[in-house]
Amino acid sequence: MAEKREMRRGLGRGLSALMSDVDVRPAEAEADTTPRTPDRMIPIEKLFPNKDQPRRTFTPDQLNELAESIRVKGIIQPIIVRPRPGSEGEFEIVAGERRWRAAQMAQLHEVPALVREFDDIEVLEVAIIENIQRADLNSIEEAAGYKQLMNRFGHTQEKIAEALGKSRSHIANLLRLLNLPESVQTMVVEGQLTAGHARTLVTAENPEEVAKEIVRRRLSVRQAEQLAKPQPQKEQSPSRTSLAGSEKDADTRALEGDLSAAVGMKVAIQNQPGQENGKLTISYRTFEELDKLCAILSAAR
Repeated sequence: MAEKREMRRGLGRGLSALMSDVDVRPAEAEADTTPRTPDRMIPIEKLFPNKDQPRRTFTPDQLNELAESIRVKGIIQPIIVRPRPGSEGEFEIVAGERRWRAAQMAQLHEVPALVREFDDIEVLEVAIIENIQRADLNSIEEAAGYKQLMNRFGHTQEKIAEALGKSRSHIANLLRLLNLPESVQTMVVEGQLTAGHARTLVTAENPEEVAKEIVRRRLSVRQAEQLAKPQPQKEQSPSRTSLAGSEKDADTRALEGDLSAAVGMKVAIQNQPGQENGKLTISYRTFEELDKLCAILSAAR
């Protein structure tokens, strides 16, 4: 029993327990919202960002808007911090970096904070939870956050979905976006493509070219689906035709997506027409990904 408790601790205190420490009401909430009482006021210069912060993009316009709100109302919702390891009197931001940045723009000298004794695992968990619940992350950052929770802490898609009040299909669909080329992911981060557009590209044969065409022509998601749909080849050798068969059905494409999300690599399934046998192909881009795949397969034995 003691060993089991120790193993659970190794995965952090659990999402449900951590969420009780994260109040996700926006900092610019209405005046009638009852604010949480901070543990203390901490000078701006004593606070430092969390290097594992899942949010990488801070839009200047949104920061300016928040800074103006803070000038008028102050910071209603305290940020969450922990003592900075190895630096007495300094603190690391666990959740609320955007408020901290905006507070500097508003020329505040100190900010309200809740001080918590989190370990490194809990710091990342809380940072991801807080950002996801606030809807502050773009789709790629959100997917990367889910991937970190799964890879580093052993959380399953089902556990994440239940704890965050989201469907498993939402989690799985976002994870599939991480299989897209980096250039396409950048388009999503920069707002050139929506998550809906990006999902249509997961099974596309040439996602980068299709993505550029979607942006150039300003296509809707429905139009993007038609553009990304695999085109039937006019001529194929008998052996090629027998292996590829007709266009893949929705169940096969969904299974490819689920497997891709599970291993973090592109997966292709080819069925023999009218038979139960076929071929499954996993594509890796680096030797590190190959090593990861070998580890996954070894652990499953």
